Amino acid sequence: MEANIRWVAITAVAPVAWGANYYVTHEFLPADRPLYGAALRALPAGLVLLALRRRRPHGAWWWRSAVLGLLNMSVFFVLVYAASQLLATSVASTVMAVSPLTMMLMAWPLVSERPRPAQLACAVLGLGGVCLMLLTGVRGTSVPGVLASAAAMLVSAFGHVLTKRWNEGADVLASTAWQLTAGGIFLLPVAALVEGPPPVLGAPALLAFGYVSLVATALAFAAWFTGLRHLSAGTVGLIGLLNPVTGVLLGTAVAGEVLTVQQVCGLVLVLAGVVLGRPRREGARTPPEESRRPSRRGSQRGGRLLS
Repeated sequence: MEANIRWVAITAVAPVAWGANYYVTHEFLPADRPLYGAALRALPAGLVLLALRRRRPHGAWWWRSAVLGLLNMSVFFVLVYAASQLLATSVASTVMAVSPLTMMLMAWPLVSERPRPAQLACAVLGLGGVCLMLLTGVRGTSVPGVLASAAAMLVSAFGHVLTKRWNEGADVLASTAWQLTAGGIFLLPVAALVEGPPPVLGAPALLAFGYVSLVATALAFAAWFTGLRHLSAGTVGLIGLLNPVTGVLLGTAVAGEVLTVQQVCGLVLVLAGVVLGRPRREGARTPPEESRRPSRRGSQRGGRLLS
């Protein structure tokens, strides 16, 4: 039980960091440069993690790093950047709150994690809480923004479940570093071709990119992928509901917004969904699942990351 609490706490670092990311992107980063915005988020974070964990991919992890980097970093970051600029934070966060349900359903065929009825109910409870907490008006809604946010949710859910499927036998920090580096390398030439020269950044934008890259990316994804390795995809998805909670509390602390009764009720529902959706003995399921998969031994040999 103590181990479960530790992994939940580590995983929670990610959505808390991401909760501020919509606000920082919308307020301080250039609105017309989503490709450069995504590249400058991914590549510095990857290089920092590579400096901390100097290990190169081995075997299957060369192409796995490329595939996961494209999904989890390149495509996802561009879509999130676009959604952050086109939508109000409340709308974007509400669309992303469907992610726990999506991850549960995708994890069933991909990693043989059948969603429990209690987890599905808690995901619906959490989604209801997010809607109650954030959808207080219709301002800032745009069809392209909603589509970008929905696509980001689908891409991230699939990429995160695929990461869980492949991550056994790999060093989490090193695999995260290579995913971020690959994602940034993919994006730079595309950004130069489509958006021209890099944007000129002032001090506020540089500080914002520092937060987005180091905290909301390097630290957050290392924590998130660590959680995916030790917890079920459904549990990790439910922890992700702390993202909009953080956004609301940040608005209260930074922008001086006042929490309404409706928002407080929504917060309670979200937190109830997160707490009630965590299995009592998460870690006890891992050995049986591994023993049922005959391909794991080969996957671990191909997935090693060597120094």
